Amino acid sequence: MSLPDYKSSQKQSTPAAPHAAVVQLNVGGHLFSTCLSTLRKHPDSKLAELFSGQSKLRTDAQGRYFIDRDGSQFGRVLEFLRSEQLPTENIQEVHREAVYYNIKPLIKRLEETPRLFGELVGRQQFLSRVPHYKENIEVLIRIARAEAIAARHSTIMICVLRTEEELGFYDNAINSLEADKESVVTFGPWKAVPSVKDLLDCVKTDIESQGYRVSIEPHVVEKSFLSRSYDYFYKVTFTWW
Repeated sequence: MSLPDYKSSQKQSTPAAPHAAVVQLNVGGHLFSTCLSTLRKHPDSKLAELFSGQSKLRTDAQGRYFIDRDGSQFGRVLEFLRSEQLPTENIQEVHREAVYYNIKPLIKRLEETPRLFGELVGRQQFLSRVPHYKENIEVLIRIARAEAIAARHSTIMICVLRTEEELGFYDNAINSLEADKESVVTFGPWKAVPSVKDLLDCVKTDIESQGYRVSIEPHVVEKSFLSRSYDYFYKVTFTWW
């Protein structure tokens, strides 16, 4: 099904009726009605491109224009296009949709909200200064899944080194472990204000955001008069059932 050409309709001296036409949408099974002008409000957006008249759009069995994407947050995107009203919940999910549809004013205003501002400017900037953070999260999950066979829990040891000075003790610290040294995942050091606890909170948050249940607790090592003990180690426990 085709739409009236957006550019050619702009050249007409009087507004073209199709531009104000009501459009029926099916976004991943969620149904919406809106004006064509609403979808074309921001010319650089993907929605404006889709409904420019240049793209061949699919339709469902009832003739509604079909967008094959999760539509659970599309209503909030549509509300912004209609009234510039920002959502008050599901901010991150709406932001993801705004990025997908390339609605730049919505992206900008969402990123100025306290929640996303803190995530993007605070937490993510901190994590970008922790070497190999994302890769380490992936390794943790991969090891945990490998150890989940016929088990209720998987426990992986991590080593958190806050400073360069602590990094200098790494070899001695790792050799003091009785656990499997090969599977220890090491975070740090980093040059930023957040503490070890802040880093551990981030690890827990980012693993749980992928649907896992995890707990983190210090790995207690028995102190010896003959050797130094190190408090760099923590146990990350995945619970499967």
